[in-house]
Amino acid sequence: MTYHSLPGGVVAFSTSRHGGVSEGKYASFNINPYCGDEPSAVATNKELLARQLGIAAECVVMPHQTHGLEVKPIHPTFFERGEEYRKEYLESVDALMTDMRGVCIGVSTADCIPVLLYDSNHQVVSAIHAGWRGTVGRIVQKVILEMRKTYATDPQDIYAIIGPGISLENFEVGDEVYDTFRSAGFDMEGIAKRYLTTKGGGECLSEKWHIDLWECNRRQLCQAGVSLPNIQLTGICTYANVRDYFSARRLGIHSGRIYTGIMMKER
Repeated sequence: MTYHSLPGGVVAFSTSRHGGVSEGKYASFNINPYCGDEPSAVATNKELLARQLGIAAECVVMPHQTHGLEVKPIHPTFFERGEEYRKEYLESVDALMTDMRGVCIGVSTADCIPVLLYDSNHQVVSAIHAGWRGTVGRIVQKVILEMRKTYATDPQDIYAIIGPGISLENFEVGDEVYDTFRSAGFDMEGIAKRYLTTKGGGECLSEKWHIDLWECNRRQLCQAGVSLPNIQLTGICTYANVRDYFSARRLGIHSGRIYTGIMMKER
């Protein structure tokens, strides 16, 4: 597990592939129940993570992401309802936020970009799944707006972590994805670059666009008012480090997921 540094006794982390019981392309630490892993292995891994965090397994919260822009708060009534309610509440959600202590919220990724936020003044945390579709939709900025509405968060009080995800060098995209970013008003000179794609023998095939999702989300954080010194970039490329982190582009979509979580400790 990789821990990220935040002030105020806040625990922030990204799980690695190691230390669990899952097998095959899910090996070995996967807590995502939506990607085809054995339910019993998922449950065991989640229990192992909860034990490490010192909380109950039900307090490790993860939405069923759909590359959308939905953000929801986690509040005490969430835990007072039954399992079916909680499952439905987390359906088609790509970001969570909470002011509850002793509750770990997080998102699952395997090349997409996880972003964690901590409002040090109002004691609020958020976990965001920013794939390329979420990034185009500016989900990070939407979440900060929701934090302002719900908790009166001032962006100047936010600390942000951009977690493990695919790097510019390895995120090759088609022209249609490039055009989607351009049409959405992104500064393409600052976030995109063309790379030569070659055959094994070195023969040049074509030039392909690559997009820097880390930089896209860093810029969105700055545009939303987060101070540049408060933004941390882990710089871990999941594609290049597939032995330690899940990568859907390397392993296929039927493989495990990284869980990037954040939790305020009980006082």
